[in-house]
Amino acid sequence: MLALEFLTDKIPVVDSLWDSIHTFIRIPAGGLLAAGTVAHISAEWAFLAALLGGTLTGGSHFTKAGSRALINLSPEPFSNWAASLSEDFMVAAALWAALFARLLFLVGLAVSLLLMIWILPKIGRGVRLVLKRTRDALDQPVTEC
Repeated sequence: MLALEFLTDKIPVVDSLWDSIHTFIRIPAGGLLAAGTVAHISAEWAFLAALLGGTLTGGSHFTKAGSRALINLSPEPFSNWAASLSEDFMVAAALWAALFARLLFLVGLAVSLLLMIWILPKIGRGVRLVLKRTRDALDQPVTEC
């Protein structure tokens, strides 16, 4: 699965399709994973953790999928590869920090959340602009030469 995710992430159109499918996998999985970490305490804590985990997962997923969808519009492959490799590096760094430097992980999580809150509206505007331009281009009458 790791190899499939790594390779799929490098192909622009396949990457966007993969992210579309994973919208229905990643977000519930994030909620269930978070709930499972505190389920031994009480059902109330598990419910709250599921909400928080699903929200965090949804925010990070839509930030990734939206930004990659906009990056994929570029005709050259290098920006897509750079974005993909930087994501891979950030995942490895976050996993290392979560296991060996928890305070650093929490600081990185806080910074990521602030960036997500700042960038998600911009991504939404960019996606709406692309959809509007596509719709306008499709509405243009075809003229014969």
